[in-house]
This record gives sequence, C-alpha cells and structure tokens, in this order.
Amino acid sequence: MALRAAGRQSLVDTVVDQLRAQVAAGEWRVGERIPTEHALAEQLKVGRNTVREAVRVLVHAGMLRSRQGEGTFVLSTADPAEVMRGLRRAGVRDVLELRIALEAEAARLAALRHEPADLERMRAALDAQTAFEDPDGQPDSGSLELYADHDVEFHRAVVEAAHNSALTATYAWFSSSVREALVTALGDRDMPRIVHGDHHALMEAIASGDPDTAYRAARTLLERPKQAVDSLLAES
Repeated sequence: MALRAAGRQSLVDTVVDQLRAQVAAGEWRVGERIPTEHALAEQLKVGRNTVREAVRVLVHAGMLRSRQGEGTFVLSTADPAEVMRGLRRAGVRDVLELRIALEAEAARLAALRHEPADLERMRAALDAQTAFEDPDGQPDSGSLELYADHDVEFHRAVVEAAHNSALTATYAWFSSSVREALVTALGDRDMPRIVHGDHHALMEAIASGDPDTAYRAARTLLERPKQAVDSLLAES
C-alpha cells in the first residue's frame, strides 16, 4: 500500500502523521525494516531531510528504532506517547469529576457563608493569573506552572469560603492532584483554555448570596474541560 504524496505545508508533521498511520495500520510488521529514506522520499515526493526528521520524531516516540548500518525498524505499532497522553487525560477526567462534586457544593455553601475577605482573595488570584498570559490572553507556555498555581489558589479560595473545616481539609489534601491535572491540561493543545468569564461568573454568583446560582456556576466552569476530556478519550 503506497503512501500518498505529502502536501507542501508543515511537511515534517505531514510525513510524521502518514508514517505513524502506516505503522499503526500494519504496513510494516513489528521488527520489520521500513523503506529507506530515498524510497520514502520518492513515494511522498518530499526531500530526504524531511523524511529523516519525521523518522527521528517516531524514533523518539518509541514507534521506530534505528540501527546504524542496518536501517530503521518498527518497534511498536502504537505510539507510546499517544497512549500516555490518553492515560493522563483519563487521570484528568477523574480529578475533574471529583472537583465537580467538591467545588459545586463548596460554591453553594460559599454563597451562604462567604466573607468580604474571601471575595478579595478570589479576585486577587484571578488578577495575578493574568500576569502570566500572552497578548492573546492564553497562558504563557513558559509559565504554565505559575499560571496553574494562581488558578488553584482561586479554587481553594472558593472552597475555603464555604467555611467548612472538613471540606477545606479534604480539598487541601486534594489540591496537589488538582494542580498536577491542570498543568497537564494546560500543556495539551487539544484541551480548552481556561475561560476567565466562567471564573468571574462563579465569583459573582457567590457574592450575590444565591446558593443555587453559585452551584450551577461552579458546575459550568468545570463541565467545559470535562466534556473536552470525554471527547478526546472517546476519539482515542
């Protein structure tokens, strides 16, 4: 089965995708040598350097293995990196499901029990987070962990505004998992970006003193990334 000719845009990525698909489809069995750079370049109508870079990507991913003087061989028909991304997404979903359960109830209680200092703490966390955004309002790729820290601080402020010591202690223990899952999600280009409007809506709902509105706002904020994770896991 011949490879289709690659387009002229993002050639290396195109060739990576095509080779990955061919390996996954069993075009070459595990342990079998794939065609030479020259043969692949002719089939794809791209330069040998493009093929070489694409093969390097798949070697790094663990699908191919190069043996000096012998060629490049199929190591695995599944991309281990993609498998690990799927596992991390599953972990993110578990964390999000528990967050919905804890934070929605915390928001409901916070609407009834919050103090002015609680709202100031939420507002300060959101304001501090914007310092780590690029001009498009997206998290700066070099500051994802700091960006995540301020997001977690906002959510801890929501939980602690419920003034329930058991809930606060549970979330304090759980917050390291929240942060880890958030950093993973921020680094995944398929995951939706954080929506500040949802955070401000939650804060305003708590400030309004309406527990039902606060409960719904907390669920809305977290359902967005959960649905994205569900879709990604379904596709994989």
